[in-house]
Amino acid sequence: MSRYKDMYKSKLVTADEAVKVVKSGDWVYYSHFACTPRVLDEALAKRKDELTNVKIKGVCSVYPVKVAQVDPEQKHFIYHSGFFSGNDRKLHDQGACYHVPGLYAESPVNLRKGYSPPPDVAMIVTTPMDKDGFFNFSVANSYARAICDMAKIVIVEVNERAPRCLGGDQECIHISEVDYIVQGNNEPLIELSDHLADEVDKKIASYIVEEIEDGACLQLGIGGLPNTIGKMLAESDLKDLGVHSEMLCGAFLDLYNAGKITGSKKTVDRYKMVFTFALGNARLYEFVDSNPACATYPVDYTNSPFVISQNDKQIAINNAIEVDLFGQVCSESVGTRQISGTGGQFDFTYGAFLSRGGKAFICISSMKLVNDNLVSRIVPTITPGGIITLPRTVAPFIVTEYGKVNLKGKSAWQRAEMLINIAHPDFRDELIKQAEKMKIWTKTNKKL
Repeated sequence: MSRYKDMYKSKLVTADEAVKVVKSGDWVYYSHFACTPRVLDEALAKRKDELTNVKIKGVCSVYPVKVAQVDPEQKHFIYHSGFFSGNDRKLHDQGACYHVPGLYAESPVNLRKGYSPPPDVAMIVTTPMDKDGFFNFSVANSYARAICDMAKIVIVEVNERAPRCLGGDQECIHISEVDYIVQGNNEPLIELSDHLADEVDKKIASYIVEEIEDGACLQLGIGGLPNTIGKMLAESDLKDLGVHSEMLCGAFLDLYNAGKITGSKKTVDRYKMVFTFALGNARLYEFVDSNPACATYPVDYTNSPFVISQNDKQIAINNAIEVDLFGQVCSESVGTRQISGTGGQFDFTYGAFLSRGGKAFICISSMKLVNDNLVSRIVPTITPGGIITLPRTVAPFIVTEYGKVNLKGKSAWQRAEMLINIAHPDFRDELIKQAEKMKIWTKTNKKL
């Protein structure tokens, strides 16, 4: 540390000083998830009246983004998110946040090839510098390294409470590559509340758990249901499970503490719990801190279908909003209203399919409440304006509380019959009528 002491002092500035480098017309990239910069964001927001047309890009900010809040009419700042959090969704509803579509796995490549606008300024939350002069990207490796590599100016916001996550690869940046250092607020990372599973969740989870074998490698997506599945696996008789996931959530900690995760059967990164970001409670953040059982990688590694597929029995478990009778999966919007994003759902669904013995599951309750009315989530066609996250050519196992079906290799009329069979009974007759109208129902179809 001593050899870098003078360099550290020379680069240490206040947040207000650091954000002076931002000019009108710049692109500013924030780090992601629980590592969304807060001190720098607040300082930049204070410069609102001095700037115009500054574009900010983040991913799934779990904190309210001040640059968007202070300028809802976007006269000065235009805020973008690659995957919507609840905060991003609220801003989007107010017209103050724009989605950046894409496969999560391709984000670093898009930057390095110049498809995405190059960042003029990077604002990245890190751990404190270590003795060798490295700042660690903590629980949001994501594509922080690519952002820093492509940025003209790199500012790190140091949070002394951020856990140090071991690589892996590209989990750090050296002080020699940093232009400015800002002391963060040192608050603990945000904690997600535990999802309380209902009977529908438990039933869906039970169908998936029976498909998982000893030595399987797990990916759990964002949401309560994947966590419920993880907790059920922790109570099962399974053994020697592995982890290759974009997100490390609390369910993996439950599995590890139950002795279910060893990683001994993995083909790549054996014995390591691989992830690109972690999001959960304080116990999870404490667990990942300098833990050699975990390995954080950039998202173009964790989410590469070709890397994913190298582990045998790769299991991918994700949520959806609705599935239509053709097998199209919408997981990110309700009509034109953006809810989340594609994220890694396509990456892991396809990667698990390519894995020897691998399986991918889309979990969905059969009904949802809309304006005090119960409606089916198995629908004739996706709601107009809805975004197709998985095309019908990629659709895997679909699971509701009424069963599971594997759509791979099935014809249009077979898919319709299978999906109606796992829809809520109250909606099946109407779904059959719609299937007949769409010419995807034959005389041989079972009258469900």
